[in-house]
Amino acid sequence: MIKTDALIIGAGPTGLFTAHQLKLIGLNCEVVDNLDKIGGQCIELYPDKPIYDIPAVPECTGEELTNNLINQLKPFDIKFHLSERVEEVKKNNENWQIKTNKGTEFSTPNIIIAGGVGSFEPRKFSPKECENFENKSLFYSIKDKSIFKGKTVSIFGGGDSALDWAIELSKDSKINLIHRRDEFRGAQATVDKMNELAKSSKINLFTKYQLKSVNGKEILESIDIEHDNKEIKNLKSDYVLGFFGLIMQLGPIANWGLNIDKKTISVDTEKFETNQKGIYAVGDICTYPGKLKLILSGFHEGALAARACFKLARPNEKYRFEFTTTSTNLLKRLGKKE
Repeated sequence: MIKTDALIIGAGPTGLFTAHQLKLIGLNCEVVDNLDKIGGQCIELYPDKPIYDIPAVPECTGEELTNNLINQLKPFDIKFHLSERVEEVKKNNENWQIKTNKGTEFSTPNIIIAGGVGSFEPRKFSPKECENFENKSLFYSIKDKSIFKGKTVSIFGGGDSALDWAIELSKDSKINLIHRRDEFRGAQATVDKMNELAKSSKINLFTKYQLKSVNGKEILESIDIEHDNKEIKNLKSDYVLGFFGLIMQLGPIANWGLNIDKKTISVDTEKFETNQKGIYAVGDICTYPGKLKLILSGFHEGALAARACFKLARPNEKYRFEFTTTSTNLLKRLGKKE
């Protein structure tokens, strides 16, 4: 059982800044995220898209913002639990007992939900039998590209992820690239590079095809793809990769007794607390009169929620507002000399 002053659900920009604010005022926190990396929507949906609403930063990408927030957290020892989803939340006296899908358990007086508009999950292949090969020979993301070296890999999708990985893996693997349309959604330079590799037979390109079935028992042996005209091709494949984007699910949060309205959680604007004492919601997932779905709004919400956590985490201590430019305590927490 991990005991902490606050548990943050969501490692996107709002969750990261909230963690920073908690540590600045002397509270401990841990962060859980369903994704396998830090950054939330900024990394998964628009790592290269320009962002213009960050104070004192005229322009940055989602990736740059994430990296800057991670650097801001470097003075603090914050534990991230990635690829984990919070499944159970129960009240135990004054604390919340939390359990993830991997069995990690937490005890904390404060939970801050900073999960954007829910947890992100990959869009999956339609054939039911694909489930038998998931995380063995069929993947929706890549953690270790070395496993594909020298193998035949069938990649599905028409966006940047599918094209980028087709190009990258074609250096050491035989690649089948399958897309349900003739047009691709990726950057033009990437599309051009893929077409060059297809012309030189380094990528086998199949357009207007979709996955019909996967074949094999314990080990994937081949796949069947079907053309719009119903023609079926059988392709030998050691691995299958699907890059169809992400869908957003509210998930188990829907069962925590929170005041949910259209997949958002109602909060007050003093503490950003929900109808459950000690559970807060910040960022895109929360709603209140005048709500703006801006990253800078999430930063403001996280700062106030963090300070509200102090009262429940340290009931016998008085919270004193500290200016970040003058506080001796803050300098010590940041590891700086006076």
